[in-house]
Amino acid sequence: MNLPMRSKFGKAALGAAFVVMAASAAQAVEPVLISYEAAPSSGFDLPKLDQATYAVRSAFALQALTDIVPKIAAATGVEDSKMVSEVTPGGYLLKTNASLQTMADLDDAAADRFAASLGYVFRQYSVLVSRLDDPAGTTDFVTVSFPRDKLDSAVSQAFFEKAASVDKGLGGGYTAFGDDMFFLNVADAEGKPYSGLDHAAFLAGLEKAANAFEPVKPTVSNKGKAVARFVENDWKTQPAGEAYVARLGGVDSELVKKLDVIEADYAALVESAATRYGWK
Repeated sequence: MNLPMRSKFGKAALGAAFVVMAASAAQAVEPVLISYEAAPSSGFDLPKLDQATYAVRSAFALQALTDIVPKIAAATGVEDSKMVSEVTPGGYLLKTNASLQTMADLDDAAADRFAASLGYVFRQYSVLVSRLDDPAGTTDFVTVSFPRDKLDSAVSQAFFEKAASVDKGLGGGYTAFGDDMFFLNVADAEGKPYSGLDHAAFLAGLEKAANAFEPVKPTVSNKGKAVARFVENDWKTQPAGEAYVARLGGVDSELVKKLDVIEADYAALVESAATRYGWK
């Protein structure tokens, strides 16, 4: 495979890349999708960051994707030729932000290590690792499809809010690619969905939201099963990223030392953006 890392794609290009990578699965593993954000969730005093527009967050995410993600990938041993990335709308707890999506040919251990590295440097509480349409999957997911070129960050947020108005369990999160929003009914370690809904209720709620949504009319399809899990660190109780560090070999590991250097580059990027965009 020779799929270079890209900072930005045309409409639905990452979805097309997924098809190409999935077609090669007989020769390797199923492609993994890593979903995360670039704007920090902890470690910086940025009281006005929450007021940043989607356009500003998208610009920052694109800069982080260009300047920082390749360094994290290299430190973690992930080859550029084995991944593709883009900035897309993504929702978490009823808020749409510019999210980063990286699709890669990685096994589970390598995927979790890469996810932990991204979460550690970008100071994220969690990074979602998933494999769509995986026969081994136990996570149900639903696709909400919009007419061509009608899905943007504003429409995504409006539908997210509509879904949560049907049932608050549908306001947990989504990922958007091209004209599609993907809702994964991710479960915890005990197999209990974070949404509090079984698959039938999860699907029915999204269908009800789609039927009531205006002025653009989406369609809902039940896409089957995925493998999905969160790689996490609670920065409130683990302010040094202890959960991530444990996955990465400990504070004295070569990988963590490399990531600490990259984190300094990231901190400089955040400080520059904070000045430019007025986040302080």
